[in-house]
Amino acid sequence: MANPSKAKGTAWESLIVGYLREHHNDATHRNVQMGSKDIGDIAGYYLHALEAKAEKEITLPSYIAQANREAINAGQPFGCAVVKRRMKGVSDGYVVRDVATDVRLMNRLRDMEDALKAAAPSAYALLDKQHREAA
Repeated sequence: MANPSKAKGTAWESLIVGYLREHHNDATHRNVQMGSKDIGDIAGYYLHALEAKAEKEITLPSYIAQANREAINAGQPFGCAVVKRRMKGVSDGYVVRDVATDVRLMNRLRDMEDALKAAAPSAYALLDKQHREAA
């Protein structure tokens, strides 16, 4: 690849895909770029359009604006940026979203947990225990 910055970005995207396949969703994959109707760099991060960023200078406002636009284009309710942390691996990177998006996500999580707790209390208890132990 002739452009070193593009190669660095592609490598970061590939590392994220590998991590998400192992820990989240084995169908995770890199998206084909769509120009003005871009749908994010990576698909398969549940309910999100994911924008991967591996840049020396971190500019959160532009990352978040881009992720939010791409979430709309992708038909996903949430956008986020996964930002590479210098000299660290994927698990030490940052997942970044604006407060409004995070509140919408937490409200959805709360509502879904309340619904599961009401409909299937033993299933809720098992999943709650499993996720608390994984932390």
